[in-house]
Amino acid sequence: MAGPSQKTIRIYADTSVFGGVFDEEFEGASKAFFYGVRKARFSLVTSELVRQEIQAGPKNVQDFFYEILTIAEVAEITAESLSLQQAYTDAGIIPKRYSTDALHVALATTSRASLIVSWNFKHIVNFLKIPLYNAVNTLHGYPEVAIYSPLEVIEYEDEDV
Repeated sequence: MAGPSQKTIRIYADTSVFGGVFDEEFEGASKAFFYGVRKARFSLVTSELVRQEIQAGPKNVQDFFYEILTIAEVAEITAESLSLQQAYTDAGIIPKRYSTDALHVALATTSRASLIVSWNFKHIVNFLKIPLYNAVNTLHGYPEVAIYSPLEVIEYEDEDV
């Protein structure tokens, strides 16, 4: 995803990507992703939901989140995003007990992010669920949203980061 047009891409990062910076398995790609954010290769969108979830996490994740927040847009939880979240759960994409995962997708969609990055392979980055989210988006007049892991959006020449 190299090139000058990349700077205009709005990417929503959920809580797992922030925590991934401090997780041995996800550290490399998560750090490379945020390196790209710092270099303004794309526009970072996160949300009030991520902020709430981060508050329950370790202090190092909280500190990192608040550092990155200075260069991110924060999507607020609105009636519009809650309605779309409900549409996802009503469609059976995600069980109601995991509805916060549906809210991440709804927040990314209603804030007009072009794509979502997440390490949540069960409910978000899932090849069976992505077309279902986009079908609901289409039914409700929203554009499709691409969903990837950070591994799929980083520039590999930045691996040394």
